[in-house]
Amino acid sequence: MKVEMEAQKDNFNRVALRESPDRAAIGSILLDNADGIDSEKNAIPNNSTDGYNVVDDIKTALENVCPGVVSCADILAISSQILVSAAGGPSWDVQLGRRDSRTANRAGANSEIPGPFESLANITRKFTNKGLDSTDLVALSGAHTFGRARCLSFSGRLYNFSAENPDPTLDTTYLETLRQTCPEGGNVNTLANLDPSTPNSFDNNYFTNLQNNQGLLLSDQELFSTSGADTVPIVNRFANNQAEFFDSFAQSMINMGNIRPLTGNNGEIRSNCRRVN
Repeated sequence: MKVEMEAQKDNFNRVALRESPDRAAIGSILLDNADGIDSEKNAIPNNSTDGYNVVDDIKTALENVCPGVVSCADILAISSQILVSAAGGPSWDVQLGRRDSRTANRAGANSEIPGPFESLANITRKFTNKGLDSTDLVALSGAHTFGRARCLSFSGRLYNFSAENPDPTLDTTYLETLRQTCPEGGNVNTLANLDPSTPNSFDNNYFTNLQNNQGLLLSDQELFSTSGADTVPIVNRFANNQAEFFDSFAQSMINMGNIRPLTGNNGEIRSNCRRVN
């Protein structure tokens, strides 16, 4: 199972690492559409999320051995740690005992998950509203050191960003590379690596990419290119010190996982991660 997860980390990390801060600990993104369930999988920020079949396989294996014990939310939390560590990143103690949500909130996912086109001010506000600070924001954005995004998420920067010109914060060489991947009028579902330098490794190259104006998403590059933002010195610190980034990322994952988890008699432990019991 671990080997399968390693092979599919490009897709699966989008599930394990992309939930909104408020809903990261309840596994609501895994629910399919059903009566009374408007799936968060259909939320705009989750449009390139994949890897649900891997979660299904893990859940099936666990239910065969210890039914009704490990929640889908805990599967996501543990898998995030394994995926990051297996890709060369840090490890951390995953706090367990979460229970699963019986509901999904598509509208909440649309409003709470930072989108690829949002301003830094909006993203910062969303994190602040959940008790997370700028260090958490920059550290957790570093999860984009691996994974991929659809052309739909960034092609607006390549052609008609402003007065029919490309985004001026994009390095011109990188711009031409992205235009080859995502030609104007081309397939919006084509995928590009979030980290063009080391796309399959968890490292601090994401931050050196930002320094070189090679952040794929507008929401990435704004961490460094927004004049006067308190995120800029944090990006510089992480770019210069991978160990500091790793320590901060591990702590921020713990911080995010502790936002309103369901425990005790709240929620349930689903037998199938795609539907309530």
